[in-house]
Amino acid sequence: MSEVLIIAALLLTAFMATAVVLTRDPARQAIVLSGYGIVLAVLFVVLQAPDVAMSQTGVGTVVVPLIVMLAIHAIRRHHTREPDEGDES
Repeated sequence: MSEVLIIAALLLTAFMATAVVLTRDPARQAIVLSGYGIVLAVLFVVLQAPDVAMSQTGVGTVVVPLIVMLAIHAIRRHHTREPDEGDES
């Protein structure tokens, strides 16, 4: 039974990793990356590493996608801002 659970978790992880790679829009990719972090946390629990799963949940599911979304927002805001009068670039 445990081997079946491990194989299922590995297949789900491979599926989510592929989904992250194939997602082209950076904002959507950050959301899919968060789902991938949850799947990785489940895989770590299945592999009996709950401490790693908790770290993955905090960092991979919340912090990294949040930083990516904030960076995307900052870049988009910077590109849409009108240049100042004294700014020649």
